[in-house]
Amino acid sequence: MRLSRYRKLIAMILMTVFLCAACGDNKIVLTTGFASDEIFRIEGKSCSETEVLVYLTNLHNQYESALGEGIWSVQVEGVPLGDSVKQTVLARLAKIKIMNLMAVQYQLELTKEEQEAVKKAALRYFESLTKEEIEAMGGVKKADIEDMYKEYAVAEKLYNYLVSDVNPEISDDEARIITVHQIRMKDEAQLADVKAQIDAGEAFDTLAYSENEAEEVSLSFAKGEMPQEIEEACFALGEAEVSDILPIEDGYVIYQCVNTYDRDQTEAHKVQILQQCRKETFQKLYNAFADGKDIYLNEELWAEISMPEQDTKTSDFFDIYENFMGK
Repeated sequence: MRLSRYRKLIAMILMTVFLCAACGDNKIVLTTGFASDEIFRIEGKSCSETEVLVYLTNLHNQYESALGEGIWSVQVEGVPLGDSVKQTVLARLAKIKIMNLMAVQYQLELTKEEQEAVKKAALRYFESLTKEEIEAMGGVKKADIEDMYKEYAVAEKLYNYLVSDVNPEISDDEARIITVHQIRMKDEAQLADVKAQIDAGEAFDTLAYSENEAEEVSLSFAKGEMPQEIEEACFALGEAEVSDILPIEDGYVIYQCVNTYDRDQTEAHKVQILQQCRKETFQKLYNAFADGKDIYLNEELWAEISMPEQDTKTSDFFDIYENFMGK
């Protein structure tokens, strides 16, 4: 499997978890005076070794399930994947802790129904664990899982609260997705000959499948997702119209418009735009709150944390949460 394929699948897995991994501008301070199992502290909020091992074990097994054991030999931007996942866990847990501190400011708490759902989810996950998995995750207890799910739920509740009023009007034109077919060639003269055949009545698709040097014939995209010259040319096409020959990085291309307005994809794109607007709104509020909050890291214990060596299979910590808490 090519490295680019690894990277795409890695990104897919990381997106399965609700919180982004960035620590923002929080400063990591190395200090002493920690409890024996304490990884870090943020303004009185503490993270234990067990919490880190639960996240790390589940992500480790998700990766291996999707990509195989050989994935750990891969480096992403010069960093071993295992180290990258470890840093992701640290950042994700730090963000959850900060969001729980932030929730206090907004006087947000879980309802009785949400607390009951947390307890049920924790019981379901804990009962799914083998003795070996419990040991691998630092002797995790049901109460530990319950506390982790509670903090996760509070963080999610805070996010939903802060973005609840973010509902921008998104026009069809802003979100519009079009579908085109393409013929790419390195040689402009050859492509000109193909276009002449199309202009003379030859079916675009027939030549697209027989003469094309592109890996894909069909493309769907919105405004802002393609180079400006290509975007302007394609969005100006009527259905079945063919563009002029356009220069691209590795040759030349012509397009035929197949659909000037893909309704289903456009509606889905509106949802994506809304989600992005909400993420940006939340991130601004989060950054303002988190600015200057230092993360006090137990460097010695953190250095001892590594990817699981025992044979564990558990990978549904987040899935079980979604089953019980997802809306």
